[in-house]
Amino acid sequence: MKMPDRVKVPAAFWLGVERLGVKRSELLRWGSLPLQAGQDNAHLNTMQFFALWRGLEALSGPEVGLRLSQSLNGAVMPPSFMVGYHSRDLEDALSRVTRFKMLCAPEVLDITRDRETCTLSMSWPYGGGSVPISLTDATMASLMGLARAGTGKEILPLRMELQRPQSDAASAYFRCPIRWHAAHDRLILRASDLRLPFEKYNRELLALLDGALSADVEAASQMAGTVVEQVRWLLRRNLTAGRPELRSIAQELAVSERSLHRRLSEEGQSFQSLLADTRHELAREYLADGTLEIAEIAYMLGYDDQGSFYRAFQRWESVTPSGWRERRQHRGPRIAAEDAEQ
Repeated sequence: MKMPDRVKVPAAFWLGVERLGVKRSELLRWGSLPLQAGQDNAHLNTMQFFALWRGLEALSGPEVGLRLSQSLNGAVMPPSFMVGYHSRDLEDALSRVTRFKMLCAPEVLDITRDRETCTLSMSWPYGGGSVPISLTDATMASLMGLARAGTGKEILPLRMELQRPQSDAASAYFRCPIRWHAAHDRLILRASDLRLPFEKYNRELLALLDGALSADVEAASQMAGTVVEQVRWLLRRNLTAGRPELRSIAQELAVSERSLHRRLSEEGQSFQSLLADTRHELAREYLADGTLEIAEIAYMLGYDDQGSFYRAFQRWESVTPSGWRERRQHRGPRIAAEDAEQ
């Protein structure tokens, strides 16, 4: 599944930044990022996210990724990573982290196995081939932290391949042979370590987390299509909170308003036309549910008053909402079939 270029910056990142003594405002200013980028769970694109990490390197040194990772623990990690701590064993944990990591960022974590080894390779499809050293260090350290905390054993990698220059701090943390200036970033574990059980394995909690995160993955898959499909999905999700604005949708997609307007135009659509189409589609769905009052539907579609909804619906269907619902009830299955075809 293609992932959208959309990074959800977890609150744990900002907690780690604060523990390093770095001010959010200073980091945002260094990366030339807007103030809203400093909010917990803000959405950025890959290059904006990279700018945060490069800012950290400039303000706190090249080894800041290792320091930030070690300052945190599983309790403050996002659910997409925390689920690993309650897995059955190391192999199960890595499998879950690989599957759910896309909920936070468009980072690809690829796992390959043979009889003796397990290799984890990391890449950023939207990164342009230049990933901040500190971000790679933090990812590697987080994976090893998960392995060590989960098993309760001081697991060491078999070896590593890193694109970064030689680092005494990285050597001290990972304590394994490291190939510096490599073509790819890879963590190689012993296959036998994958079978080590996790001390906090919790079947019931794991089932709950799996269910919630799987639903999030399904929602994310709907966000991974064209820009028009992404905007439609966001409009359907956000309408009940009021009339969505181009600005808010652009922020969720981590693009500027101008860029979103241009990309919609390239696909032959406009924001206003998508908003009207989505409201029309949802109006028919809601009216088909006889338990919903017309006033409720108007509110769920983001209209300020019932009259505005009535006028819009009459433009779409040449009949009032109550008239459409009455006609549908009288015609029964036949109109339902016709609706499905439209």
